[in-house]
Amino acid sequence: MIRQQLSQKQLQKLSPLQIQQAKLLELTGLEIEKRINQELEDNPALEEEDKPVHDEEAPDADEDFEQQEQPEQEDLSLGDYRTEDDIPDYKLQQSYYSDQSAKEDIPYVEAESLQEYLLNQFYLRPNLSEEMRKTGEYVIGNVDSEGYIRRSAEDLSDDLAFQYGMEVPVAKIEEILHVIRNMDPPGVGAFDLRQCLIIQLERKEKTPERALAVRILKEQFDAFSRHLYEKVIRLLDISEEQMKDAVHEITQLNPRPGNGWESNIEAKSTHITPDFIVENVNGELQLVTNEKVPELRVSREYGEMLNGYSAQKDRTNREQRDAFSFVKQKIDSAKWFIDAIKQRNTTLRKTMLAIMSLQKDFFLSGEASDLKPMILKDVAERCGYDVTTVSRVSNSKYVQTNFGVYPLKYFFSGGMLNDEGEEVSTSEIKAFLKKCVDEEEKSNPLTDDLLMKKLKEHGYDVARRTVAKYREQMNIPVARLRKEI
Repeated sequence: MIRQQLSQKQLQKLSPLQIQQAKLLELTGLEIEKRINQELEDNPALEEEDKPVHDEEAPDADEDFEQQEQPEQEDLSLGDYRTEDDIPDYKLQQSYYSDQSAKEDIPYVEAESLQEYLLNQFYLRPNLSEEMRKTGEYVIGNVDSEGYIRRSAEDLSDDLAFQYGMEVPVAKIEEILHVIRNMDPPGVGAFDLRQCLIIQLERKEKTPERALAVRILKEQFDAFSRHLYEKVIRLLDISEEQMKDAVHEITQLNPRPGNGWESNIEAKSTHITPDFIVENVNGELQLVTNEKVPELRVSREYGEMLNGYSAQKDRTNREQRDAFSFVKQKIDSAKWFIDAIKQRNTTLRKTMLAIMSLQKDFFLSGEASDLKPMILKDVAERCGYDVTTVSRVSNSKYVQTNFGVYPLKYFFSGGMLNDEGEEVSTSEIKAFLKKCVDEEEKSNPLTDDLLMKKLKEHGYDVARRTVAKYREQMNIPVARLRKEI
């Protein structure tokens, strides 16, 4: 039986303009420039002013955010013609998620992979038969991101037989593995860490220290990897000085040759353009938005066309109705985009000013100990935005200071109270922890318990498991692995 009934529901819906603003907030300076250029190409009703926008000097970071000037409204009056039915269809069809446009605009760098680099060396082999080429390509394809081959020669031979019908003897696989292990980067193609280190040592010029290092790896690798140096010295009947020289040779090697290759590519291709510039001028902080955003406006020609179509009383002609709808849609889209860009600039600026105000001591000194505990909620309350808005602003944004370039996320951290009742940030605790590790006696490094005691002596009451967590976050190994002779 069908019945009619009334019900109340509370739903949160985002308007198309809010969706567009949220997407634009996540874009970096380079991405927003591309986004604007794309919109200028797609929408003939959107034009660029002759003069670009120049940021004025920012007021002091402690100023009242409510007194910030709002962006000027567009001077072109188009009349109150917008209704819900007039919203362009493609605006209503936009996704509520932000990764669509971001994926289109994020630049990328195409670089040669490790496998391609190895194949190029392999192809230079003289008298390379077709079977040898295919086998080599398959074996090199099994090199992982760290530069290792995690499958045995027998497994590789079986794979070729089952998958490609190629009967390749194990001896032929081992021959190809030998060729790969003589390629660059040194150590690539090993089955495990022990073999990787031995390959690198054997490719170097022979010296007594390196010969002893190879012997240690071949005969006492387990004890060496656990830093049981006294045991290795006793079993191999060598002096402490000889052990120290051999350890020095081994620690110069690369345990992950593939990672080294990838990091070199990344270092060559990564370039950061800061979105903000904060300068210390005579003790006063000044903010500059480092984005080349042009001044945008609605085309006056399209405005006149719209007024002309609006003045026509007879709209029975289908072509005139379609033309009127097209012009109105393009102008509407241009107005929306201009408002979204202006709102984005205001949001970025107010959020950065809030961060500057809360972290003013750090921007003046550059010392990690001056970083105050700060979470997204603190910035949101100060600048009057939602926490999600502040999160979008801080994502993938960088600021240039007098002391270097930092991601905005660097300034966000939790906090705790010290013995004096003052709130200190986790960044300050980590900085002191790293200082303790750097200054420790390497022959007798500090354990997590001793590090905890040192922190408590300086007023940082943290548990041992917290010390271990901070140490792991900073990629500091345990005391046993930091030990040196």
